[in-house]
Amino acid sequence: LIQEYHGISADAKHTSDMDFSKITGNVNPAAPVHSTRIRVGRSIDGFGLSPGITKEQRLGVEKLMKAAFATFKDELSGQYYPLAGMDETIRQQLVDDHFLFVSGDRNLQVAGMERDWPEGRGIFHNTDKTFLVWVNEEDQLRIISMEKGGDVLGVFKRLAKGIEAVGDSVKEES
Repeated sequence: LIQEYHGISADAKHTSDMDFSKITGNVNPAAPVHSTRIRVGRSIDGFGLSPGITKEQRLGVEKLMKAAFATFKDELSGQYYPLAGMDETIRQQLVDDHFLFVSGDRNLQVAGMERDWPEGRGIFHNTDKTFLVWVNEEDQLRIISMEKGGDVLGVFKRLAKGIEAVGDSVKEES
């Protein structure tokens, strides 16, 4: 069905190119761009996808990511905030920063994606609040790079570095 809908052959291979050195242009600095945000969803091999993931698998994803976050250096370094047992002042700050995802989406509930809420879920952000990872929201991982202005190259470069850091850590832990 997917092949027919998208017009791709059965032997087609997905390729991902996160080589930021290939980006040759950027948004004109004089353009009135308020902010730039690039986000991707990622899944970790061996863990169920959101509608079918077990509580134990969700906790396993969170454990892997906590270990990954602890290895982040320089521009990526920051802190992980688990939703379970979150302090109210931290929760409010994450809400004010427009970072926090919340329970209550009827579509996610019907799909079984909010089972065991809030266990195994959380958010990481770097010190500058320009790199975030949502853990076990809709995707196992939602990786986000953003900043004020129109520096698409800078945002993509940070995203690529973050994805690489996550991948390297998960491979090492697995």
